[in-house]
Amino acid sequence: MTQFRPSSYNSLPTIIKNLLIINGLMFLAQNTIAGPTSAFSFEDIFALHAFQSDLFRPWQLITHMFLHGDLGHIFGNMLALWMFGSILENIWGPKQFLLFYFLCGVGAAMIHLGILSFELMDATKYYHELITSGATQTADAIDFMARYKARIDVATLGASGAVFGILIAFVYLFPNTYIYIYFFIPMKAKWLGILYFSYELFFALKNSAGDNVARWAHVGGALVGFVLVYIWKKRNRRFY
Repeated sequence: MTQFRPSSYNSLPTIIKNLLIINGLMFLAQNTIAGPTSAFSFEDIFALHAFQSDLFRPWQLITHMFLHGDLGHIFGNMLALWMFGSILENIWGPKQFLLFYFLCGVGAAMIHLGILSFELMDATKYYHELITSGATQTADAIDFMARYKARIDVATLGASGAVFGILIAFVYLFPNTYIYIYFFIPMKAKWLGILYFSYELFFALKNSAGDNVARWAHVGGALVGFVLVYIWKKRNRRFY
């Protein structure tokens, strides 16, 4: 079994600690400062929106990683970030780990937006045809435009893309390390990684109606994480 035995191990390294704090504070702000009665919307400003949306802003490629939908969402992401990210930060150091974290998160966001743009290609073309022709007052046109706007204005939020990158990096570096599912079911990291990635890829390709999980962001974060750690390991084996 592959094990991680650094000369000195910090169970809560600097970057992990600060990411946990920032995510916690942002979640608190989402549910207090910007509550249901507030005119200020964290999601409109900081969550990720489609390129086609009037709500899209470039900074959302980063800020969406610090927002979460509910307590279960943030707890799951932060637990995985601490479990797997702490080991990677101890190996790489804070600067390289932080770079990896943001590259995975931004890469996941770009892949998500790219797939979304592809899915919306025909609808976007039809939308602009309606606007150009001025034929926007019929019942069908009004219904279509309302559904189109609702689709492009959906907010995507969470650190899941970056966390998937971290998970895949851990799996690649320590494939035979045992992970305890629900704290008592042992499974090697490589099998957990394969199963989890396959699960996300299956549902991303299935694209079921009503599935509000950004599956392609998860898949994208995993792919970016794998490519990065593969290249880094080839270039500098002393870190591994």
